[in-house]
Amino acid sequence: MPAGLVRSGHLRVRVAATATAAVLATVALAACSAGGSSRAGTDAKDDGGHVNGARATVTVSPHGVRAKAGERVRVAARGGTLTSVTVTDARGGRLSGRLSDGGRSWVSDRNAAPGTSYTVVAATHADGGTPGSSRASFTTEAADRVNKVDWRPGDSTTVGVAQPISLVFDHPVRNKAAVEKQLKVTTSNGTEGSWGWMTDWSGKDRVDWRPKEYWRPGTKVTLDARLNGTDSGADGGWFVRDYRLGFTIGARQVVKVDLDRKQLTVQRNGRTVRSFPVSGGTPGPETGSWRGTEVVMAKEGSIRMNSETVGLGNAYDQKVDYAMRLTWSGTYAHAAPWNSAYFGRANKSHGCIGMSDADARWLYEHTTVGDPFEVKGAETKGRVALNNGLGDWNADWDEWRAKSAL
Repeated sequence: MPAGLVRSGHLRVRVAATATAAVLATVALAACSAGGSSRAGTDAKDDGGHVNGARATVTVSPHGVRAKAGERVRVAARGGTLTSVTVTDARGGRLSGRLSDGGRSWVSDRNAAPGTSYTVVAATHADGGTPGSSRASFTTEAADRVNKVDWRPGDSTTVGVAQPISLVFDHPVRNKAAVEKQLKVTTSNGTEGSWGWMTDWSGKDRVDWRPKEYWRPGTKVTLDARLNGTDSGADGGWFVRDYRLGFTIGARQVVKVDLDRKQLTVQRNGRTVRSFPVSGGTPGPETGSWRGTEVVMAKEGSIRMNSETVGLGNAYDQKVDYAMRLTWSGTYAHAAPWNSAYFGRANKSHGCIGMSDADARWLYEHTTVGDPFEVKGAETKGRVALNNGLGDWNADWDEWRAKSAL
């Protein structure tokens, strides 16, 4: 072998002859192998040099042109230490990480994402004291399937005290623990909460984060879903982006619905601000109202309700005003002037909570998405399921925490 060359794996790297050249020179090395070699890593070495027999060799993993995604980037030094490591992708994004083992190794905080090219630049000190640097690159294999997320609430919104963070995934999530580890919730006041997994009403996988108790008004909440480079598992595909959202908790408003008394009461910050008569669902397994805590999912205004969409045949098909959705199965609070004879007297709806036009308008104008409706009554047909809308509050705290994959 000619003087001044060091063989490393399949690569030959010219070593600088002097300390001055070691400082000034940078030799770019492509750490790759045909078809994705099974080697543990690729050695990249340029100007660590030989000084009194010392040498610094840098190894990077993953490596190759079809490297495996979803793994941490690992950089190791032999015959010296790492003083800094920078890992960037083709768009300028950076993988942060940390040194360990006295500077002889570095591991990224995040996984390498699929279908991404990375460049690794490492500064070294040989054991003999000579500084040097090395440069390597690798490209991860593209994802054969991509998973995406739909979330509630919207970014930069103000919501009620019962609003959970709710993520629904396009494809199955088998690696629930791996995904949950990438979901970080921070609050302005250290609110205690937990993630809970369920099957959404749509049949898709879903995970919600709710506090132990209703949010405190004014709390600022941020979700960092650092999912890029995370594998959903079989049939789910890869996540190829991160998600971030922030929202603020508004006033503490709780709507209490007593279907035995046929009365609705609005409490704000612990004080009753309005109370009026209502009519709930006609007692029975199909038309009765659900009991439990139902959260306002959306304020939909004027809509057309068709009984065929909720499995009740041709029982009704009419326009309703001031509609606020409470469940996926079709429960709303809305104006129902055709039922005025029963307000405060009998439950005679098809499951919704009906009231006069004037009361419905006032309630609509003073209600926020995320406000809880706490419904009770002997004539209800059962407790609303956790996945039927935002029913997370219908599990006690221990039951809810048990739904976390961690």
